[in-house]
Amino acid sequence: MRNHVGTTIGRDQRMIQPGQTQSKRRGSGFSWRGTLAGIVTPVVAVAASLLIGSLVIAMLKVNPLVAYSYLFSGAVGNLGQLTGTITNAIPLIFAGLAVTVAFRGSIFNIGGEGQLYMGALFAILAGTMLKLPPGIHLLVALAAGAVGGLLWALIPGYLNARRGLNEVIVTILMNYIAQWFISYLVHGPIREAGWNPQSRMVAATARLPILIHGTSLHVGIILALIAAVLMHILLTRTGLGFAIRMVGSNREASRYAGINSARVVILTMCVSGALAGLAGASEMLGTRYRLLEGFSPGYGFDAIAVAMVGRTTALGTVLGALFFGALRSGATVMQSGTGLPVVAVYFIQGLIILFMIAGSSVNFFKNLAPKKEVTADDKSAKSTAVS
Repeated sequence: MRNHVGTTIGRDQRMIQPGQTQSKRRGSGFSWRGTLAGIVTPVVAVAASLLIGSLVIAMLKVNPLVAYSYLFSGAVGNLGQLTGTITNAIPLIFAGLAVTVAFRGSIFNIGGEGQLYMGALFAILAGTMLKLPPGIHLLVALAAGAVGGLLWALIPGYLNARRGLNEVIVTILMNYIAQWFISYLVHGPIREAGWNPQSRMVAATARLPILIHGTSLHVGIILALIAAVLMHILLTRTGLGFAIRMVGSNREASRYAGINSARVVILTMCVSGALAGLAGASEMLGTRYRLLEGFSPGYGFDAIAVAMVGRTTALGTVLGALFFGALRSGATVMQSGTGLPVVAVYFIQGLIILFMIAGSSVNFFKNLAPKKEVTADDKSAKSTAVS
């Protein structure tokens, strides 16, 4: 039987519906232990990072409680700061989802930053060069941003699936290519005359509407949440999502099962790149309205931490993006209130990643530990003891 991603599903696979695992067939499939671990690990990682961060802050002769109070108030102290936190989280949600879907397929897409830049470029070109009615113009610009990220991710996806090149190396190199290409464009071909290196303003018809007057919060947050819901459905309720997860579990085994793993890898990278492209498009059409050199403060790289904190789930990615958006928003207020450098927040972010990796490694090595097989003699002895 053929499915829509060009895979052949065998007899055993037909018994498993998309989003259903072998454990679910045998029983309820719900594991309190796994769910609890998924919640506890990020919480412990964040708490440990804040604790160690407080020790470093104390070494700098600043009261950690005062510093964290400034950090908290800068993130959610008033309506303007709260909406600023949510606005900062919008590109992180898109980019975090991009990393999440790639990780679920065991593809390490480190090129989110480059794909974000190319999505921003395509969105700017559509927003400045096309003359379309309101609504339609915005949709076209958003679609253009998704296409830009998709095309940039298609290259490493193809090279990995068809030529066996390491996607980590290729995507990292393509980040630099994208950034320097944008730098060239804003200094030359698309530079606005008489101004600093930047493009022209996006037409008003292609801008994301502001949700709350007097704030920076725009409709992009709604689009990001919709993307998260669709991503959850894709990964858990569709044939493509099933294929992505199966290829991610074991690419060789999935190939023997009849799944066209090369095609799935390419499709996974395309979906991931489109989401990263939307991150750049949302930044251009909702916040900056023009393309600038180095406009991203590292959203594509922060997205890796966001996806890890979110345990590569759609809901977790949204929560992780809000948390990192709060850190980014509160960092400036903490710096002005205490004199601490903003890099203190980046230090905490790095610790979070470190602890998340440590927690994942512990679970990994537990799974590798040999399990004692129960023999017939053991079962007989157990039955005798019970009787």
